[in-house]
Amino acid sequence: MNLSPKDIGLCSVFAVALPLGQMLFKWGAVYDARLSGPFLLRVVQNYPLIGAFAWYGVTALLWFYVLTRVPLSLAYGFSLVGSCLVPLAGWLVFKEQANWSMAAGYILMIAGLFLIVRPA
Repeated sequence: MNLSPKDIGLCSVFAVALPLGQMLFKWGAVYDARLSGPFLLRVVQNYPLIGAFAWYGVTALLWFYVLTRVPLSLAYGFSLVGSCLVPLAGWLVFKEQANWSMAAGYILMIAGLFLIVRPA
């Protein structure tokens, strides 16, 4: 099955939405260090974490819409792109460690996506 430009666009938006949600969760974890009190009180005061939950709700709706148009076996391949963007964003924004073997692995994942969605 060939994907239409609209389907590729929807899958790509979903792939980028995932790392944005992960960045919100990480921001919530960093923000949590500034809060005090019991865990549940910190959760309800943690605005980045609440934003992450809301963002994941929206992306779940987007994912549902994507799956009404695109077979799961093809759509899920795009989540690999999101998986590759998360460590890149962690390195750029949060100064987390990255190395060449991680980069090589993610490049292989992207190559796999191209194999999955290429026309038969």
